Amino acid sequence: MTESLDLVDRVVSGWLTAPPHRPLIVGLCGAQGSGKSTLAAGLAKRMRARGTSTAILSLDDLYLSSAERARLAKDVHPLLRTRGVPLTHDVGLGLRILADLGVGRPVRLPRFDKADDEPLPERMWDTVSPPLDLLIFEGWCVGARPQPDSALAAPVNALERERDPGGRWRRAVNAALAGPYAQLFAALDRLVLLAAPDFEIVRTWRLEQEEALRRSLSPQGAAGLMDEAGVDLFVQHYERITRAILAEMPARADLVVRLDAQRNVQEAA
Repeated sequence: MTESLDLVDRVVSGWLTAPPHRPLIVGLCGAQGSGKSTLAAGLAKRMRARGTSTAILSLDDLYLSSAERARLAKDVHPLLRTRGVPLTHDVGLGLRILADLGVGRPVRLPRFDKADDEPLPERMWDTVSPPLDLLIFEGWCVGARPQPDSALAAPVNALERERDPGGRWRRAVNAALAGPYAQLFAALDRLVLLAAPDFEIVRTWRLEQEEALRRSLSPQGAAGLMDEAGVDLFVQHYERITRAILAEMPARADLVVRLDAQRNVQEAA
């Protein structure tokens, strides 16, 4: 991770010398387990040490509450009860945050408690006061674009084949990418992609995350973590969009950092 951090630090520092405006908004996209959150935290720490006012907004912290996702599950498709894909975030909140930052207003950045599967109360959010030089907006599908309708016809895995045979879930998610999420991602000044070698490694990385969490929690706290079967099912929710990102985003990202299975940098451009 140090190698990729050094690389991204050098490139982002160059972008900061002539930003289009303040703050510079840098999107950081990477599959689950690719190290994007660790990289974002490391980059922010380095920037602040040099006097560059920096904040991080995580797409994960924009997740809707379980009650709101339950309504989506009822009204749109049952698969939307599981947080992760487009439609399960509070995009309106994200747009308001970016708009306020753009005109120099102070903002409060939300935080989501994954253990409780609920947003933290607003009194526990982080406050960011202007002037802000850099906002790192990180997330697994930050900057993603919708697929053409023809690409939605065939299921990509067992989850889609068995639980979304008519394609209603994937069409709704794709429509969200074409609408509100496109507006959100349009605010990005630069886009960095941490490119996994393939989708298959995502399952391995996600299992590693679960095991690290298991070691850090008490037996009672670890009881809710996923086993291998749970991880297999969970990552299938992300598969379609992750594969699309790996196929098309490298051609348009401002920086592509290609990783190997151990997250070492293989190439950057």
